[in-house]
Amino acid sequence: MGVNLGELSSKEEINLDVLKGRMVGVDSFNILYQFLSSIRGYDGTPLQDSQGRITSHLAGLLYRTSSLVEKEIKPVFVFDGEHHKLKSETVAKRNEIRTQAKEKFEEAKKKGKEKEMRKYAQQALRLTPKMVEESKQLLEYLGLPVVQAPSEGEAQASFMTDNGDLYGCVSQDFDVLLFGGKVLLRNITVSGKRKIPNKDIYVDVKPEKIELEKTLQELGISREKLIWIAILVGNDFSEKFPKIGPKTALNLVKKFDSFERIIKETKHKPNFDYKEILNIFLNPEHSKDYSLKFSSPNNEKVLEFLCEEREFSKERVENALNKLELKAKEKGTQSRLDAWG
Repeated sequence: MGVNLGELSSKEEINLDVLKGRMVGVDSFNILYQFLSSIRGYDGTPLQDSQGRITSHLAGLLYRTSSLVEKEIKPVFVFDGEHHKLKSETVAKRNEIRTQAKEKFEEAKKKGKEKEMRKYAQQALRLTPKMVEESKQLLEYLGLPVVQAPSEGEAQASFMTDNGDLYGCVSQDFDVLLFGGKVLLRNITVSGKRKIPNKDIYVDVKPEKIELEKTLQELGISREKLIWIAILVGNDFSEKFPKIGPKTALNLVKKFDSFERIIKETKHKPNFDYKEILNIFLNPEHSKDYSLKFSSPNNEKVLEFLCEEREFSKERVENALNKLELKAKEKGTQSRLDAWG
């Protein structure tokens, strides 16, 4: 998902205390995929209730969000709207890969090959419209703001950041920078160690901040040329140029002042209009109609939704709710999260 600009961006390792009292936009689709990927059973399958309904995304939203709120971080959840037609093609291809992975998972399961089961289960993960609606419902019960983007969630969060409503955007995707987001916050909803895909190697995961302006200054390029790099290495809207990685792409955009010259230099004729990709990132759709109101959680609704309907542990859910409620009350006599600050 997204474009890989990791080795080019200017990262700063941070402590979550830096975000204390700040309102941050959460790229909800990205984070929900992260929960589905990381909150899993021994065989790689996501958590489910007795009816076979997946609950990993709900567990992540409750427990990890309550931990953020406990640190006085104010999350605003921004959801994707309708995808651009070019991204819809990418999504269709990904769904085909997921379908194939699911078939391979079933084969591995029949043979009792747990390592392969874990591998293919992760590749087969899919965020369904039902999961999205369940997530919005839970967030409403938790009293946390939900913003519906007309198109890309990262674009909406970037606009809200530029508008001064948010400090930055919580996402694992570097697309936030391409859409003009001033601050990208990564590894905020994960902690500890993370397994490298297809390898028995674990790496430490630490929160990090990436500032767009600082990254552009250190690379010596404009935001438009950063988008050129994304076009060269591949992104959600177009396939990559053959045999070009981030460093080669950086050299090309610094050497030439027109993308037509880069196309000529690489001798690759893309099957898409690069100007259309450029316009998606430079002039993205966004909405000015959103609310950032926080309120105390509706404990009764949360317990009914998670414990009675989906068999969550009542004790664990109540502990998470206590974190939300306690933090609200610490800020004054009003039991409201909007009393923060």
